[in-house]
Amino acid sequence: MALSIRMARGGRKGRPHYSIVVADRRAPRDGRFIERLGTHNPLLPTGDERRVVLNEERIKYWLSQGAEPSSRVARFLGQAGIIDMPKWQDTPKKSAQSEKTKMRIAEKEEKRQAAADAAKQAEEEAKAAAEAPAEEAAAESPAEEAAAEKGKAE
Repeated sequence: MALSIRMARGGRKGRPHYSIVVADRRAPRDGRFIERLGTHNPLLPTGDERRVVLNEERIKYWLSQGAEPSSRVARFLGQAGIIDMPKWQDTPKKSAQSEKTKMRIAEKEEKRQAAADAAKQAEEEAKAAAEAPAEEAAAESPAEEAAAEKGKAE
């Protein structure tokens, strides 16, 4: 009989609770099992000690009897120090972006950056242009006043 240590789902919709069980590989996921070895409550915070509860003595016994843990349970056992930590690939290569997509994203980012730089430069030029006429107007006003006074005096 091929044995596996895996999770059986319980709880209601949207509120999962898993039992870690040893079962015949052919048995349904939530169906018949041989023994309950622990629990996993994914709703608790990651650091909570009650998130994963394991019966280490019984797990070691079933591992010695040839039971193979599922990938998720193997990770729990590795974190608990019962077995060596399994290799875990976070992102599958299949879902990685293609080179063409990466190039398109880079081009869009460059265009966005260029537009932001152009807008910033235009804003600085507008600010400089707004300050320059004010200075010129201030400089012209005394000259105009002097010319107007000369015209009145004559």
